Amino acid sequence: MIDLNGLTAIFAAFFVVAASPGPATLAVSTVSAASGRKNGILFGAGLAIGLAVWGIVAATGLGALLQTTTHLLTFLKIAGGLYLLWLAYKSARTAVRQQTDHDKSDDLRPLSKERCFTRGLILNLSNPKAVIAWMAALSVGLATDHSVLNIPIATFGCALIGLLIYIAYALAFSLPVVMQGYARFRRWIDGVVATMFAMAGLALLRSALTRS
Repeated sequence: MIDLNGLTAIFAAFFVVAASPGPATLAVSTVSAASGRKNGILFGAGLAIGLAVWGIVAATGLGALLQTTTHLLTFLKIAGGLYLLWLAYKSARTAVRQQTDHDKSDDLRPLSKERCFTRGLILNLSNPKAVIAWMAALSVGLATDHSVLNIPIATFGCALIGLLIYIAYALAFSLPVVMQGYARFRRWIDGVVATMFAMAGLALLRSALTRS
């Protein structure tokens, strides 16, 4: 029998985790403010697919195995940390670049659809902490005698929640007033974004080195 109360608890816990500010929500917000609604939604779709992959890993029990496989988890954390540092470098380079008219046209040129989706996908695939968040959310509402249908329903439902959250961020940050504000204060915003990405990347690298 499907446990509706358990599924509700899982969805609520996952919503809190996924909607909280972090590298993914920060990235989709920045892309949406810089490149518009369509690119923001495509970026969010990539994030959602990456999130769903980790959800499948957690739901199939591979998440627990991953946490005990020290070398693999360390590799994934290092890869994720380096990718976040690369995003920090990209934002910092934009923030400090000499703003000639040619530079502005280059910096404000929207990303291609493929690049938006791919960058979102890579960002969440390179975040092994996502599987820990999935396992925590699933453990909130799954009883020892849960129905076999509860896990696939919970996994699909949480992936859908993640997609809707990213779309909501994309819609909010692609509003004309937000995009105008971003264009006006782009240097400062990109500087803050670079700092936050760098802090997240260094924290992930420190976690990998400490565990190893």
